[in-house]
Amino acid sequence: MRTVHVLKALLVAGVLLGASSLSGGEAVAQKRVALVIGNSNYLNVRPLANPENDASAMAALFRDAKFDVVDASNNLGGLELRRLFRDFAEKSRGADIAVVYYAGHGIEIDGINYLLPVDTALKRDIDVEDEAISLDRIVRMLEPAKRLRLIILDACRDNPFVKTVRRTNETRSIGRGLARIEPPTSDTLIAYAAKERTTASDGEGKHSPFTTALLKNITVPGLDLRIALGRVRDDVMEMTRNRQEPFVYGSLGGSTVSLVPEPAKAVTAPAPDQNADARRDYEYASQVGTKEAWDSFLALHGTGFYADLARGQRAKLNPETAKVATRTAPGAPPSSAAAATPPASPAAPKPPATAVAAVGPPPEPAKPAADTSETAKLMHAELQRLGCYPGAVDASWGPDSRRAMELFNKSAGANLETKLATLDTLDVLRAKPTRVCPLECKPGYRGENEACVKIACRSGFAANEKGDCERERQPKAKTGSRPDAREGKPSAPRRQAGEAPPAQIVCGMNGCLNVKKGCKSQMVSAGRGEVAVVTCDK
Repeated sequence: MRTVHVLKALLVAGVLLGASSLSGGEAVAQKRVALVIGNSNYLNVRPLANPENDASAMAALFRDAKFDVVDASNNLGGLELRRLFRDFAEKSRGADIAVVYYAGHGIEIDGINYLLPVDTALKRDIDVEDEAISLDRIVRMLEPAKRLRLIILDACRDNPFVKTVRRTNETRSIGRGLARIEPPTSDTLIAYAAKERTTASDGEGKHSPFTTALLKNITVPGLDLRIALGRVRDDVMEMTRNRQEPFVYGSLGGSTVSLVPEPAKAVTAPAPDQNADARRDYEYASQVGTKEAWDSFLALHGTGFYADLARGQRAKLNPETAKVATRTAPGAPPSSAAAATPPASPAAPKPPATAVAAVGPPPEPAKPAADTSETAKLMHAELQRLGCYPGAVDASWGPDSRRAMELFNKSAGANLETKLATLDTLDVLRAKPTRVCPLECKPGYRGENEACVKIACRSGFAANEKGDCERERQPKAKTGSRPDAREGKPSAPRRQAGEAPPAQIVCGMNGCLNVKKGCKSQMVSAGRGEVAVVTCDK
């Protein structure tokens, strides 16, 4: 059995190592090409100090990064520069990654960016199309590259011809720095040393601030290019005290793109299960279920989780249980007491008692009946830790326990045994690091930091069933019975016996009065109402 496990482990290790070597081979198989240019010695304007040094350092950086092609040239005239770009366009065809780095003068005229060879004279503004190379043309040259097209320009310096060039058209603009550009194809990035319409510093050291940051960050193995250029921006901002901000135009997809692939990590085979033998032997001893079987198990496995379980199982056995277990142990050979009586022979010795430890395992051992009190208690503790079991941690596996397991299966998307407490299920529960079942709180409470806390609402508000605070509903005032329409109405004066009925009755705030014959009535205003007045002739 152990030999089979070892063979499986070796097979898994071989597959993993083969996969890792394959992925590493694919990373190395990427074709990466780079073109590096540094123009310092301009013939018609003041020379620049750092571009030549910057270009040499960047070329060495790409060579150290194992680029397949690194073409580097300095101080090129117009004809040489055009020829170099034309040849590199052919080399980049079919490449996975194509990079162009240029350090020198770059200008913008009428919204178009140009890179200047060292022999640029630029007497008139229209000469720029003949003497310089447009950035748009370089972008088109790199289109055959398959995975990434990257153009890095440390060229956003002051326009050296802005005071000497003659404009042939007054409407033609000559800007400061380089103009914004939007690459026409995806997976193309154009990195400026300074944001559009701003200029970059040449620096006081051996390299410009922009190139210094590039040398530090651009070829970190496995580092996504967008993050690398973000670090370049932060370093330049810090070196120039926020006076120069590099900027990147274009976009990439959602996968990681780096100039230097991350080295393949050594994949180690998973460590063999140290408890496999103890688990198997525990199952055998559990099937026998006698003290002798547990003693044999503890003699082989004296420490560890299964040893603790075995001691607990042994401690629960009493002599009567041990006898019954011995008689009914599955697969156990008959003992001397239970064996058939051999033929009487004075010379035949009494056969020795069969040791329980000698019981051999069945060919395919069935899983032990793990519904023991110790296993149930441990499972209760784990279910309570995972937020699925609110009951007491005891050794009884009942309806509450089964409901807790059903809730765990539903929350974890599992399909574990719920009717019995088993060691396999216990192992799965222990593998869960944090809460699995959702926290349920009674009305008026909400879950917070793995506990139910009472919802506090401001005065006049109360928590509803959803846990939101809403305004309290005022109870409706109870209305009495509808008053009799006759209540509150002045009653008519009663007539005396034998008295003739009045000709008229008039009512006011002072009550109702009889208007006899020869009398007349009128209503007189008094405060907020009227009173009845009756006058009679004498």
